[in-house]
Formats: sequence, structure tokens, C-alpha cells
Amino acid sequence: MAPLVTLLHPGSMGAAVGAQLRARGTTVLWCPEGRSDATRRRADEAGLEGTSFEEAVRRADIVLSLCAPSAAEDVAARVATLGLAEGALFVEANPLAPERVVALAAGMRPATVIDGAVVGSPPTGGKSPRLYLSGESAAAGHVADLFEGTDVVARVVGQELGQASVLKLIYSAYQKTSRLVAALAYGAADAYGVTDELLDMAGGRTRSYLMETDYIPKTAARAWRWAPELADAAHLLDSVGLPADTVRAAAETLQRWSPDAGRGLEVAEALQALRDARP
Repeated sequence: MAPLVTLLHPGSMGAAVGAQLRARGTTVLWCPEGRSDATRRRADEAGLEGTSFEEAVRRADIVLSLCAPSAAEDVAARVATLGLAEGALFVEANPLAPERVVALAAGMRPATVIDGAVVGSPPTGGKSPRLYLSGESAAAGHVADLFEGTDVVARVVGQELGQASVLKLIYSAYQKTSRLVAALAYGAADAYGVTDELLDMAGGRTRSYLMETDYIPKTAARAWRWAPELADAAHLLDSVGLPADTVRAAAETLQRWSPDAGRGLEVAEALQALRDARP
């Protein structure tokens, strides 16, 4: 009998992952309580079954938490208060510093927690993100099996809680910081009137983020979500004795953009919003 999955909460990534599970016949529950019309629409399009939070937790064989990292502990605490069914698994699929994952798991006892992290774009239009998993091997393998035959490539990377999140955080630290530094470089070049020369220089290299100037407003629009993730990545670097100032500074820079920054803005407007927010 296929496991019943509860998805908390279906944003663009979560809804697409839920749709992949539905395509292979898995029942996926979610809780519409307090969710926006956009979330409800995504859930409906993905074929998810709406129910109360209590019912979603009580019935689930696997609870998959895919939410903003800043809300991860609150979501887990609410689940822990209700208690999972005997033998049910809680998959913490948000990129958190290892200590946060371990503390979260301690608060979920006696339930089994699996650390998870999604790398890549939502599984739509032929895209195949990876779901990295770590924790108790049999349980992690059971979660990986859930995605067999879908466009989500699930991989168990170890038996230690936090290993999956570490993979996502260090990748995010590189990817997101590179794009942010590109935005800063472009902004400085613009201020000194050497933008064309910078773009010409960048054009001599392949796959340079400096050529992706249209990504600057997108970075601004996602700053509210990326900032806490990079803060955790900086904490991770600190914990292993590596310099973290650049990543920490990137997180602080992202905080200059308001939650609504970047939506519908042109490149110059997004850069101006970044300048205007300076202390």
C-alpha cells in the first residue's frame, strides 16, 4: 500500500513536488488554513487534497515540510504538539544549519526525522531537481523510494542529520553569493560609467553571472528568503573554521531589499532600491 504524504506547505517548489507524487498515484494532503489564494490555486492544480492541519498530521505516513527556512521550527513544533502516527516520518526538507536540524529532531521525539534539501528548480517542464536526504538509513531510503519514477531525483547522502542541509547550504552560499556579488559589481560599474566595458569583459567568459543582469531584480525579489539561508550558511562556515564574513555580508546586503523589492522592477530600479536602503 502506497504511503500517504502530507505536504507542509505547497509553495512553488512544494506544489510541483506534490504534483510529481500525485502523478504516480500517491495521495498528498495539505492544509488550506490561513493560506493565500495563490497557494490554494497551486495545490488544486497539483491535485492535492485539502484537510485540517490535525487531520493531515494524524493520517500521514510521511510529513514533508517544504516551507521558508525561517518558519521550519514553528511548523515542526506544531506537528510535534499533535504527534505523528506510530511509525510515521517527518522530513525536514528546508536548508537549515546542522544544529537547527538536530534541535528540531530532538523536539520531534519519538518520531523519526529525516533531513532533506532540494537543489534545483521546481520539477516542471522537464526540470529534475535533486532531493538530498540524510538520517536513519532505512527511513531515508523509504523516503527516496517515494520519488522513484518521478522527475525528483532523490539521493541518500549519509546517516547523520544535517548532511543533506549542508549540501544545500554550501551550494547556495556559492550560487547565491556569486549572483549577489555580480549585482554589486554591475552597480559599481554603473556608478562609474564603465558598464559596457564590464559586460564586454564578462562576455569573454562563459556562463558568467555578470551577463545575467536581468537576474538582479529576481535576486531582490527573493532576498527575504535568501537572507536567512545565507546567514545559516555563514554559521556553518564558522563552525568548521572557515572565513564566513563574505557570506554573512551577503546575507546582510540581502536584508537591504524589502520583501516586495524586485517585483516588476527594472535593473536600474532594483539597484537604486539597494542604494536607498543603506544605513
